[in-house]
Amino acid sequence: MQARIFQPAKTATQSGRASRDWVLEFEPKYRREVEALMGWTATRDMDRELKLKFPAREAAEAFAKKRGVSYTVDLPRERRVRPKSYADNFRFDRIEARAGQSAPLFAEVMLPKPTRP
Repeated sequence: MQARIFQPAKTATQSGRASRDWVLEFEPKYRREVEALMGWTATRDMDRELKLKFPAREAAEAFAKKRGVSYTVDLPRERRVRPKSYADNFRFDRIEARAGQSAPLFAEVMLPKPTRP
């Protein structure tokens, strides 16, 4: 039996970082088949339906070792925090091309046009 230990990514509706459990999930032994009577997909592998949650990676590894299950551990990616400031949206020194324009809009309005004598 092969298992995978991982920490699932948070969903789009979650904002906090609390309660990030580790999950032990078994790899499939049999392929899915189309059931002849109803046409649904079915499998004979009941271990595939199991998802065991653990508070720490070490607890999941200990469980797998105790049961004699070979496993692989997928470590989560490091979270990158980019500092943001609401005031940065209104800075005048910000150079940003808007849709189809090469210069910011305020440059056209605020700079006087050169005149020839």
